[in-house]
Amino acid sequence: MQQQIKNIIQKSIDVKQNLLGNPVLVAEIEKVTAVIITAFKNGNKVLFCGNGGSAADAQHLAAEFSGRFYFDRDPLPSEALHCNSSYLTAVANDYGYDVVYSRIIKGSGKAGDVLVGLSTSGNSVNIINAIEQAKKIGMITVALTGETGGKMKNICDHIINVPSNDTPRIQESHITVGHIICELVEAELFKK
Repeated sequence: MQQQIKNIIQKSIDVKQNLLGNPVLVAEIEKVTAVIITAFKNGNKVLFCGNGGSAADAQHLAAEFSGRFYFDRDPLPSEALHCNSSYLTAVANDYGYDVVYSRIIKGSGKAGDVLVGLSTSGNSVNIINAIEQAKKIGMITVALTGETGGKMKNICDHIINVPSNDTPRIQESHITVGHIICELVEAELFKK
């Protein structure tokens, strides 16, 4: 079993090593960081959405902005769109799960806000619908996906497609990428 544990850790390291060695993805992380910094400076918010483990990651990253990351500072306007269970279950029941995120974006998103959609496949219909709705109202769209980018690849302003097809390894890297962005945004907006 110890060898299996080491193999799993190595697979996670390998994905991050591939991410590190990909100048296009490193540059895209930098661009997304700059977009988020600009949005916050302009009084806009960052919204996150995902399903399952990606929803948990969305909530985690939103909390890093709205709470704190490394140090005590003012909160930044950010939230994960699935956290209102009454809304989520009502809309899923009345309209269908495919519109749970696009509907709330239509109601509360505004031009200049940033939507970050997390989907390891890049093919989650409710995330795709959310991205399409966000673009209609002038939001900036970011996708965190796996290697192929799925359908999200061609509809987002920015895509960080982690070089893997293994869902757990992709999600681990989404958190790594998210933490990098949170750290850099916080350092820029709250210079000491």
